[in-house]
Amino acid sequence: MSSTTETIEPPAGRKVSLKELDQAVIRFAGDSGDGMQLTGTQFTNTSAAFGNDVSTLPDYPAEIRAPAGSLPGVSGFQINFSSRDIRTPGDLPNVLVAMNPAALKVNLPDLEPGGLLIINEDAFDKGGLEKAGYEVSPLEDGSLSSYRTISIPLTSLTLNAVLQTGLNRKQAQRCKNFFALGVVYWIFDRPLEHTLKWIEAKFGKNAMLLEANRSALMAGYNYADTTEVFTTHYQVRKARLTPGRYRNLTGNEALALGAVAASVHSGRSLFYGSYPITPASEILHELSRYKRFGVKTFQAEDEIAAIAAALGASFAGDLGLTGTSGPGVALKSECIGLAVMTELPLVIINVQRGGPSTGLPTKTEQADLFQAVLGRNGECPVPVLAASSPSDCFWAIIESFRIALRYMTPVFCLSDGYIANGSEPWLIPSDRELPDLTPVYAQDPATFKPYAREEHTLARPWAIPGTPGLEHRIGGIEKHHLTGNVSYDPNNHDLMVRTRAEKVARIAQDIPPTEVLGDSRGGKVLLVGWGGTAGAITSAGEQMRAAGKSVSTVHLRYLNPLPNDLGEIMSRFEKVIVPEINLGQLRLLLRARFLVDVIGLNQVRGKPFTIREIIQKVEPYL
Repeated sequence: MSSTTETIEPPAGRKVSLKELDQAVIRFAGDSGDGMQLTGTQFTNTSAAFGNDVSTLPDYPAEIRAPAGSLPGVSGFQINFSSRDIRTPGDLPNVLVAMNPAALKVNLPDLEPGGLLIINEDAFDKGGLEKAGYEVSPLEDGSLSSYRTISIPLTSLTLNAVLQTGLNRKQAQRCKNFFALGVVYWIFDRPLEHTLKWIEAKFGKNAMLLEANRSALMAGYNYADTTEVFTTHYQVRKARLTPGRYRNLTGNEALALGAVAASVHSGRSLFYGSYPITPASEILHELSRYKRFGVKTFQAEDEIAAIAAALGASFAGDLGLTGTSGPGVALKSECIGLAVMTELPLVIINVQRGGPSTGLPTKTEQADLFQAVLGRNGECPVPVLAASSPSDCFWAIIESFRIALRYMTPVFCLSDGYIANGSEPWLIPSDRELPDLTPVYAQDPATFKPYAREEHTLARPWAIPGTPGLEHRIGGIEKHHLTGNVSYDPNNHDLMVRTRAEKVARIAQDIPPTEVLGDSRGGKVLLVGWGGTAGAITSAGEQMRAAGKSVSTVHLRYLNPLPNDLGEIMSRFEKVIVPEINLGQLRLLLRARFLVDVIGLNQVRGKPFTIREIIQKVEPYL
């Protein structure tokens, strides 16, 4: 992080230095009731509106009602904002705002040496220290000496700023996140206008709450502006991004927008059947806002009903979509097999989380790849795609619908908790950038055969119920290869199994050439990744190449079928390394498909890879 420094002189003659940074990483941490997600989101939106490139990592507690002040109840939000293109929420935070002892204990190991540590000293009483497991206060034992520590009576200052509005003490304390936000806004020279407008819109119908939160924000900013302990302004200039209109959005928001765009461009209504499950529930919430585009959302009584309803919508000629996480996919698996047997276009979103069973509901993982590729009874091939970033979720879901419609097949679209909840600027595309998704329906009764095949794709015709002369059987029992009548003939079953597998294999014809970042001719190491590891892998490759190391990278969107050119690309490199947040699932698939001795770089800690982790683990192979 490079910087330049100059001195400015604010009112009252106080000397304040101004440092210009390329980028900065801030983490807000506190109780789940302290509003850390809201605080981080406001800082993110302000930085995005200012013109920085941003990348975020919300970190939710897994327990819904963990005891206040306890370690399991800590909630965090990390934001990386920059004057240049960035791909990750940052490795180590430069600034940590800790609202209580538990937040400090959980997050302090990640703060960079010499980093800025802002602490709410009012929370470090006997009870708060005991809940966090501190025998001695870290404010007194010298354990924070390696950081630039600023201890603020944040709760008391908030009460002084807010109580005159008429709120009771408990309500007033809840405004301390805006006091902290005001302090950090001053430190990083952020404008207040964006958040002030948000407060007016959010609390406009409650004058007391509006004034309280406004007062807390302004008080925090003014406190930092007038207190001599704050001696440095940090400035991160606007990023030079591709010209265009941008919107900051999360991965789940991008999936919803992409599905709506697919509906508009196909001319068909979108039906989303879902059952609430972390971390996919926000897709249902988001899509429910788009009724004006003909979107139908259905919160089913269970996962099976959700996918069955979505498959029914596909049978009726609409865009069928269902979304869930790994446990929900397990319940949906039989109906996914029904979609394979009936050969209907259906998209299944899996926002992966830590498993097995309930696992780590609010943490990220990539351990559902086997489940997506292989996790059904019988020979049941399904195309599998994966998004690589929050904004890429928009394009991944559109491509999933394109394949589903073109090949008449269910399609998996994989996301994960990290990119689903994280956010970044999204360049809003023009209409002409979106693919043609207009479906082709069977029309002529004279030539209609329910399971006749299009020569290139092997897709069967899509016949809308109610079309005269196109009545046909449909269901989960094996069908005759042309008529669609129930068939128990062993040779017909063998033919249909092979045909469905070949249809999915032919999707590889539609996959664009694999892009190699670095020396595509070959070299020492090729990093191959998929899903939310894209930012860390790509950035690690760039940094190692800048240091003169022979490292190239490939990131895969298409996981079943795999790109036809991937085996030849891997053969050009001495070592092929696959970083994954699992125990080696893509590694096993690549070894089986291409007979390459792939090396795994694996972790399952519920956290995304950092850039430095990948660099450190790749270095021995160079």
